[in-house]
Order: sequence, then structure tokens, then C-alpha cells
Amino acid sequence: MPTPSTKLDRYRQAVMQFLNQSVGQSGDRESIETQQIFDLQADRYLILNLGWRGQERVYSVLIHLDIRDGKVWIQRNQTESEIEPELIALGIPQKDIVRGLIPPEYRALAGLNSGV
Repeated sequence: MPTPSTKLDRYRQAVMQFLNQSVGQSGDRESIETQQIFDLQADRYLILNLGWRGQERVYSVLIHLDIRDGKVWIQRNQTESEIEPELIALGIPQKDIVRGLIPPEYRALAGLNSGV
């Protein structure tokens, strides 16, 4: 069984690899920049869009993932892609993926990881 730090390092690498691939798919828009934010101290990982669409300010978090208590939490997904299968393909077991964007009571009803 892997040590916690090895597991954490593997999960960090998988999450960053997934987000790097996701940014590559986001498309180029001249006045909107797609940014990655990797906070390795807090284990918080985001992709956001930042810029202008005409006179309208664009600031939106597309994907937000956290690593907490040995699990990868999907906090936000504003894309058309399913994140969970991608993370599983990168070596994170389904039992260690929590859909934090779904209320806990619904996670339990659907048989999803509650994060506990």
C-alpha cells in the first residue's frame, strides 16, 4: 500500500495533468485568457477564464478541484466534460473522488463518495 505522501504526490500529478489537458481544449479567444492556478500548499487547483467580451467583464471558474484528506474533491465543473472518468483514467480510484458540487445528502442517495 502506498504511503500517504506518495499517494498525495500521485494525486497532485494526476490533477495537474488533467488540468493541463483541459486548458489545451479550452480554445483560443483573443480577449479572454484561460488561467491555471495550482496551489500546492493548500492543494487547490483551478482553471478560470479572465478577460473581456465586448464591454462585459469575464471572470469565471471553470474547474475547481481540491485534495483533502486523501481524496480529490470536484468542487466545480462548468465544462461539458465529465471529470471523474478522466481522473480515474489517470490512476485515481473512484473511492477517492468526491463530487463536492453535489449536496452530501444526494451523494449518499446516489451511492457516491460522501467524502467522509
